[in-house]
Amino acid sequence: MSIKKTSLYGGATAAALALTLTACGGATGGSSGGGSGKDATIDIGSLYEPQNLDNTGGGGQGVTEALNGNVYEGLFRLTDDGKVEKLLAQDHKVSADGLTYTFTLRDGVTFHSGKKLTSQDVKYSLEKVIAKDSQSARKSNLEVIKSVGTPDARTVVVGLSKKSISFVYNLSYVWIINSQAKDLRTSEDGTGPYTLDKWTRGSALAMNRFAGYWGDAAANKRVVFHYYKDATALNNALLTNAVDVVTSEQSPDALDQFKNNPNYKVNDGNSTTKLLLAFNDRAKPFTDVKVRRAVSAAIDDEKLLKSVWGGYGKPIGSMVPPTDPWYEDLTDVNAYDTARAKKLLAEAGYAKGFSFTLDTPNYDPHPTAATFIKSELAKVGITVRINTITPDEWYTKVYKNHDFTATLQEHVNDRDLVWYGNPDFYWGYDDEQVTRWVEEAEQASSTAEQTELLKKVNRKTAEDAASDWLYLYPQIVVAGSKISGYPVNGLNSQFFAYDIKKG
Repeated sequence: MSIKKTSLYGGATAAALALTLTACGGATGGSSGGGSGKDATIDIGSLYEPQNLDNTGGGGQGVTEALNGNVYEGLFRLTDDGKVEKLLAQDHKVSADGLTYTFTLRDGVTFHSGKKLTSQDVKYSLEKVIAKDSQSARKSNLEVIKSVGTPDARTVVVGLSKKSISFVYNLSYVWIINSQAKDLRTSEDGTGPYTLDKWTRGSALAMNRFAGYWGDAAANKRVVFHYYKDATALNNALLTNAVDVVTSEQSPDALDQFKNNPNYKVNDGNSTTKLLLAFNDRAKPFTDVKVRRAVSAAIDDEKLLKSVWGGYGKPIGSMVPPTDPWYEDLTDVNAYDTARAKKLLAEAGYAKGFSFTLDTPNYDPHPTAATFIKSELAKVGITVRINTITPDEWYTKVYKNHDFTATLQEHVNDRDLVWYGNPDFYWGYDDEQVTRWVEEAEQASSTAEQTELLKKVNRKTAEDAASDWLYLYPQIVVAGSKISGYPVNGLNSQFFAYDIKKG
């Protein structure tokens, strides 16, 4: 089976959700094998072409994959193993009350245009994310910013309206851009180790090593992201040496040809992408927790995962993947049990079952999962009407207008459990205690305190079956055996290319 995923997070846009409909062609403009060592060209195969090059304006998953950390940088960086490290921020201090952050910028950093990085650029970048018309995925997280001061060229002072222990973590998502740059939807001006060479829509995006980079030079001279319309074409490119590495394998049936070939290495990394059967908790019958528990218990998640991904991925009993600090294995909370499902339905007044419409995005694995769910729920007397819609329709109908009873959707980001503390989010889960715990966790004085509070949120939302978390995607990176230094986890779809070596 070929599977294509798109990203969904707090600031999702129609363009981002429409990413899977992009018409991509085969690789052009060169083939794998160009040079070695520091003179190498690294050819990367991907299914996720950017919609545009602006991280705050609907560029989608592809723009993060290609440009984050490679062309653009933030004050901080989220590493491939989930740690937050200083990047353009040389240092930072936090006031005793947790409301004032003072950042000292690295000296000697220049944009690709040659302009020197100053505090004004940081101020501009932060204010762009929280602007009224911003479509940034981190807008709501960073609306806690009350003021941004620039006392000198290397100092930025940020005042918050309330404490936010996740503030530095959230800053790792914000690209620092040249405040004087124009039209960043089709061009770039970052501080990263690569400059954009050429973006041929529907084909490839090429980047060259930036000679003026402030840090360690990229381990290779040139990187080309090649875009393909389906997994078969992507795999063929790897087999024919048109690409050196595939960022995210989406065809588990095709893996044997790589696993049994010494010329390739198959890496099974950690994903943060969850496939959800998301209930509208404000729409009957899903206003009743017993109904939500019954539906969750009636679906054999392990059987679904095996049918879609073979031996990859894992069942997940909550919104929290193992890479999050507050992870606990809660798969037993609403474990597969049809007898229990029938009992819960009877207690809720639906002994004879009920019917509902499942709004289903039209790209894999959603149609397959929807058909499976329909079959499973029929066994306990529930009738499912599948309504297949495009990503744009999903965005308007489900995400924006909340006009649905239940839906299928992936959620890509890590640490996104906190959305259950927002009653206005599209799934409509509203629990005052959970909202309080989320707020208290964000204002915690230590990460240990934050972790304990979010563990409570995790368990409560699982016990309430706020959604049915069907499974956690695998993160499978396949590369030639002579390629090293590539990321294997790809948290939040980022794919750092600067350490990749050939030979």
